[in-house]
Amino acid sequence: MAVDPTNASDAVLAIATAGGDRNALSEIYRRHGGPVFRLAQRILNDDRLAEEVVQDVFVKFWQDPTKFDPEKGQLRSFLLMKGHSRAVDSLRSEWSRRNRDQVDAFDASRPSYDLEREVLDLDLAERVGKALATLGDDERKAITLAFFGGHTYKQVAGLLGEPEGTVKSRIRNGLKSMRRHLGEHDPDSVGSPVLATSPHLPGGALR
Repeated sequence: MAVDPTNASDAVLAIATAGGDRNALSEIYRRHGGPVFRLAQRILNDDRLAEEVVQDVFVKFWQDPTKFDPEKGQLRSFLLMKGHSRAVDSLRSEWSRRNRDQVDAFDASRPSYDLEREVLDLDLAERVGKALATLGDDERKAITLAFFGGHTYKQVAGLLGEPEGTVKSRIRNGLKSMRRHLGEHDPDSVGSPVLATSPHLPGGALR
């Protein structure tokens, strides 16, 4: 049965979308696309990447709208959660790409660049990524937003909807866990400046 998108509730629109109603999806996008974009843009600080996040969120919602359960929360909260997760994934991917680009640029500017040093730089980035993956979801999100997203404690707290003190504690504990993980696999990497401090975190994350 066709519904009037402009007067229907989000729950009704989600059901209509599940039935293949593109007008219902368009109305959902009109209502919630902006907030998803603004959240992604705050995390990524890049309009193009934020637009890709929004597109990915709504395409996936169109493909399987049944993942939204109106009994568990509001549609906007559901879409924002998906947008946050996708933006963080995009941030990690972009950080990895930029890291590779920086190594390539440095190599090109110095023909005598030591191949062994290049391997060590890439290996460190890979080990840091593995150490990050060992953390719990809450600690990993906080550290990713702070270090790779360039956000302050206060900004991270706002993005995650958590008290600033809680965010600080998660970042400190997460970094300590990462240092222990790196120390177990390579004691020489424990002193890496990547884990010691961040220009976006006042006084250093472990202080």
